[in-house]
Amino acid sequence: MSVGERDPVTGQATTGHDWNGIKELNNPVPKAVIAFIVVTHLYALVAWVLLPTWPLGQTYTKGLWGVDQKTAVAADIAQAEAARADWTTALETQSFEAIRADPDLMARAMATAAPLFGQNCQACHGTKGIGGPGFPRLSDDIWLWGGTAEEIAETLRFGINSPHPDTRFSQMPTFGRDGLLTRPEIAALTDYVLTLSGGVRAGDTSEGAVLFQDNCASCHGEDARGMTDQGAPNLTDADWLYGGDADAIHTTLMNGRQGVMPAWTDRLSEAEIRMLALYVQDLSGAAP
Repeated sequence: MSVGERDPVTGQATTGHDWNGIKELNNPVPKAVIAFIVVTHLYALVAWVLLPTWPLGQTYTKGLWGVDQKTAVAADIAQAEAARADWTTALETQSFEAIRADPDLMARAMATAAPLFGQNCQACHGTKGIGGPGFPRLSDDIWLWGGTAEEIAETLRFGINSPHPDTRFSQMPTFGRDGLLTRPEIAALTDYVLTLSGGVRAGDTSEGAVLFQDNCASCHGEDARGMTDQGAPNLTDADWLYGGDADAIHTTLMNGRQGVMPAWTDRLSEAEIRMLALYVQDLSGAAP
């Protein structure tokens, strides 16, 4: 096969390559492709000079134009904040009752709170606040720390068992692991808690009842209906944070529970916290 061979149809020289009778033509690179390569390389050279381009350890070349997307985004956010300052200021300064009495303000607050909930709360509390194991359901009217808008806002601000100095603090003791109760006592207490769906029976002197009053009533109440000022759940209903079967209750008594709710005061503005409080209150159906 000769490299100087020409294709009999087009007259183009071949490269000398042959694949099962198919010969490769030695066509020149199209001028449009060459022009495209030249233009893109020239653009790259100009961009290296004018725009932020090369990483330099902890920084980067700034470019002659001084373009900074971070600064541009910050400016856009500041402009958006200024544009909505009138109604966000009202959210920060007015009472929750006054906010609810203003339909336009409530509409704006709820429209903004929905994506805020999705971005910050939904990962733990689930879509529409349906909750999950270890994460409270927000779509019912059962509250650990109270369900008024102000109480919800305080939980959002400072969290629960969070590093914030004003956090709400609540922990279930490790009765078994720390040897506060023996295994037989924990078994008796587990059986007793399982009977509480009908409430505490007056005059009950069973071992489990006595153990409950001695070890649990200070937080959960003598009637086992919980105390919102301590974040202690009601044990007489069917709502369980970590499970209400014998194994789950036994595990709780043995190892305790130390759930954590983040403090959002450093991440969200006061207006955002208050609109989220109203949104969560609406999820529960407890709004006035």
